[in-house]
Amino acid sequence: MPTVLVIDDNPAVATALETLFSLHDIDTRAATTPEQGLALLEREAVDLVVQDMNFRADTTSGAEGEALFQAIRARHPDLPVILLTAWTHLESAVELVKAGAADYLAKPWDDRKLMATVNNLLELAQTRAQLARHRAGQARRRRALDGFDLRDLVYADPGTEAALTLACQVARSDLPVLITGPNGVGKEKFAEVIHANSQVRQGPFVAVNCGALPGELIEAELFGAEAGAYTGATRAREGKFEAADGGTLFLDEIGTLPLAGQIKLLRVLETGRFQRLGSNRERTVKVRVLSATNADLRAMIAQGQFREDLFYRLNAVEVHVPPLAQRPDDILPLARRFLPPGRSFGDDAERALLAHAWPGNVRELRNTVQRAALLAREETIRAGDLGLPAARAAAPHGAPEHEPDRATIEAALARSGGVLAQAASELGMSRQALYRRLDRLGIRRD
Repeated sequence: MPTVLVIDDNPAVATALETLFSLHDIDTRAATTPEQGLALLEREAVDLVVQDMNFRADTTSGAEGEALFQAIRARHPDLPVILLTAWTHLESAVELVKAGAADYLAKPWDDRKLMATVNNLLELAQTRAQLARHRAGQARRRRALDGFDLRDLVYADPGTEAALTLACQVARSDLPVLITGPNGVGKEKFAEVIHANSQVRQGPFVAVNCGALPGELIEAELFGAEAGAYTGATRAREGKFEAADGGTLFLDEIGTLPLAGQIKLLRVLETGRFQRLGSNRERTVKVRVLSATNADLRAMIAQGQFREDLFYRLNAVEVHVPPLAQRPDDILPLARRFLPPGRSFGDDAERALLAHAWPGNVRELRNTVQRAALLAREETIRAGDLGLPAARAAAPHGAPEHEPDRATIEAALARSGGVLAQAASELGMSRQALYRRLDRLGIRRD
């Protein structure tokens, strides 16, 4: 149950508010002086403060209320405060709202307006608390990655962070790791992170794109070949396993490896021994094998296209890298990394980047940003420079493209019953921005 602290020298005010709040499942604490209120805040958790502007019968300046508000703000900067004021103190209340107070209400207050404001602020406070807990958890997870070599990998999304944490956890073991995810998500970067934190990090890191190997040359590429082993083999050559001896071999697009190559790969993984093409001499290597695929290997096993025993040999641990569309917090940090020095994105460009689905993932994002940086005529890149579909480049629904006019503001105030916090939320503005707009337009609050 949320708790509201009422600070008012008139006990009848606290009693009336306690009765009102109890009807809405809100607990109430009361203090009759600023000192009592500040002391209670130090002892108990409070979600919202409702405070008077004057505490002595012979004082009408509002100075006491201002001093109390400043004291609360200094000690509890995120705690929302509603000011109760007589009309004679309206200017002081407005100035305090501009300084960070949540809202102000005149005495005698309207119960409906007061509850609308209180409920909005309590909901906002709950959201902020959840965000604070999320950030604290994120900070703890980031500390768990301290000391690992992340190879300058850029990330901000919890989905990427979870995959990266798992990659670092398994890096120091000898277990083979299968990295899964669609094309362009950065699977090779994750393989580099695993190698950089492994026990063989001083050894070579050799990457092989199995999908780019001609079927008749796969064996020679992986295991090497003697001179004359095939047409055009004029001299002996070592294969990728030999090149990666003492380090890591990364087999990308492992699902494209034909069955004959899968059988020979399985034997090397099980024994560490192989023969060069055209040779009877057995060779031995010690290699940490990482593999990656964008294919559904389990479905391929069911169709007889991939060996089940090889799958389980490669997949001691699976690290899944989600598509960029499922990692929205990564989009802008990655986009900024791809920008040349001195260039930046306009707000419309950032909205367009966030709205796009990125079917090509990080690779598509990098190409889009680099093309825009090359073709844009100004240092600030705009949405039109990105070349993304116009529908996706539009601002999200509800995002204000310009400051609202008088008619729009007055309509929002009417719908909110004069509650400025609610009207500001509807208009997509902060309360402080709305107050400034009211001042410029000369709109009075009734």
